[in-house]
Amino acid sequence: MKESVICLFLFISSITFAQVKKQDAQADKQNQSSVIYQNKLIHIKWPCGQGKIGEIDLDLLNGNPLLKEIAISAGKQRTVISKSLDPVFILSVGKRDLISQNGWNIFFDKVPLKPHQSYKINFNKGTTKVNKHGSRTTVTIAGMSAPGFTGELELTVYNGSPLFNVAAVVTTQVDSTAILYDAGVVSKSKDWKKISWVKTSDSDTSVAVNSADTAQNQAVKYRAITASSTAGSLAIFPAPHQYFYPLDEAFNLKFTWFGSQYRKMVDGYAIGIRQDLNGDHRFVPWFNAPPKTKQRLGFFCLLSDKDAVDGLTQVKKLTHNDSYKKLDGYKTMASHFHNEFIMKVVRAGKPVPQVPSFINVFKNSGIDIVHLAEFHYTAHPKGPDSLRLSELKDLFEQCRRLSDNEFLLLPGEEPNEFFGGHWLDIFPKPVYWVMSRPSSVPFVQEMPGFGKVYHIGDKEDMLKLLEAENGLAWTAHPRTKGSTGFPDTYKDEPFFKSQHFLGAAWKALPADLSQPRLGKRALDLLDDMNNWGYKKHMISEADLFTIEPENEMYAHLNINYLKLDRLPKYNESWQPILDVMKTGKFFSTTGEILIPDFTVSKISATGIAKVDLQIDWTFPLNFAEIISGDGVKVYREKIDLSDTRAFGKQTFHYNLNLKGRKWARVEVWDVAANGAFSQTIFIGN
Repeated sequence: MKESVICLFLFISSITFAQVKKQDAQADKQNQSSVIYQNKLIHIKWPCGQGKIGEIDLDLLNGNPLLKEIAISAGKQRTVISKSLDPVFILSVGKRDLISQNGWNIFFDKVPLKPHQSYKINFNKGTTKVNKHGSRTTVTIAGMSAPGFTGELELTVYNGSPLFNVAAVVTTQVDSTAILYDAGVVSKSKDWKKISWVKTSDSDTSVAVNSADTAQNQAVKYRAITASSTAGSLAIFPAPHQYFYPLDEAFNLKFTWFGSQYRKMVDGYAIGIRQDLNGDHRFVPWFNAPPKTKQRLGFFCLLSDKDAVDGLTQVKKLTHNDSYKKLDGYKTMASHFHNEFIMKVVRAGKPVPQVPSFINVFKNSGIDIVHLAEFHYTAHPKGPDSLRLSELKDLFEQCRRLSDNEFLLLPGEEPNEFFGGHWLDIFPKPVYWVMSRPSSVPFVQEMPGFGKVYHIGDKEDMLKLLEAENGLAWTAHPRTKGSTGFPDTYKDEPFFKSQHFLGAAWKALPADLSQPRLGKRALDLLDDMNNWGYKKHMISEADLFTIEPENEMYAHLNINYLKLDRLPKYNESWQPILDVMKTGKFFSTTGEILIPDFTVSKISATGIAKVDLQIDWTFPLNFAEIISGDGVKVYREKIDLSDTRAFGKQTFHYNLNLKGRKWARVEVWDVAANGAFSQTIFIGN
């Protein structure tokens, strides 16, 4: 059979193999991969960059390893990277609390403290389909099952990259289900010679393979672990952000593993990714798995015909080495950190380091501006004045001391008073204020050693303070956690309608592996706020406590790119930062996708508007979505970007019918559910 023949549908059993149908010839020509069925094997070849060809042979007979052989060819030279591998998945199933708070948007859940069970997913190879779509080719094999779950295995290769994805796509009919999963590949041969990873200290390390070694969990940087033969390496790693369900802490919980008899559930020597069932031992919500949703339990593989260092270097490029790429005309800003340096170190009488470790973490991540959320239930926000004002003074002094010409540390709090729910504030300069106001105390007064001091007694006072000092406030983690029901409850209040109330914040919580995007809860709120007509914006937030070099920070971080040519100095006014926030001249991202430009022209008499969208990306893109609204309804124009390859930069032009629309914004998502979203453009008619 010729290599140009494409298997669109293969109906397979352990006994007979039915007909092979050709896929559309045009799709075949554009895709550039080849898929051949021959002797009960599926042979996949795809261009994997640098003039090389990736090759995977899938064995469709039960009892045989699925990944018969993985190789890279360059001209006449063919290098076998690994052979006789089987994907393996362990599914942990628990119970979601849908009653006590806000249904599937719950964060304050403790799933591991309730009955739960872990299962190795069974795989009985069944009906197989092969589909080409854009620059990717997917083989789907039915036959995955675990108690309460059924589904199929998907393997996807991406033209132009030595990257492929393996996923168990499973569904349950049981309500109130929460899940976690571990995954990897088991070697049924002995061609692996060493296992390699990057230590949390950012140095490379390796150990020799010993098939008798019991599996161990390993803390790594960049979330990847690599198995090498004498010919090349195979790196295993998860989606950089989607795989990590929301926690209060970004501790490195040893998210990879290698060795034999993993969890006493995996036969043979294997490597893989894992989750800790107990998380950070605070609130541990796991992933949502609503009934009838297709939960994608996936991992990525990256091939190298060189050594493990080369493979890991390629993995690191996908996340810009776990940092935020510099972009001309923009400065990066991260918000909402409860590291409590003032109360736990400065005011606790401990030695104050010249450069605290958390500063280096931020700088090494490529963050220009950090907005803190100090004094989170640790200080004296309501006074007495002597304590409150001295705490603020220490905060302002440390922020000044730790800022420099290339890094700005801004004071901020999560006050959680007056408005309802949880919210954050930012001012363009240090402001002294106390969150209480006895009847005999004026709203503002001069106090020796501090200057102007405000006392706030209610939401009216708080709005007056924001107006007097040109500050901004916004809802933290809206519609979940301590902001359940907010900002909806106060959307008609004068303070919310004010230009000094920015809107809300975005974080990828809750987590749902059936979603091709992150943080749907908050993005839905952004659309609602747009239709409310108040011209609000949404800044991304981290909402993390401990910030240390050994943490898995990148997985839990996100960033805002503010349109600023220059970084203000601490002793100057920070008003340019607040102006950019207030006018929505920024975009937010997990880091892998940038949106340097997004414009919408004036709507023509026929209702057509020109949309220009510039995107810079690492992982192959999945789709963009231009969302708009007319003040009542939300409209979505989904744009398929499956023809994109890894590592690109392009400006896209669209003519869209936006007749009657009052606003528009854009989201862009890649194959790992990494994403970026613009702020809203208010277009009118």
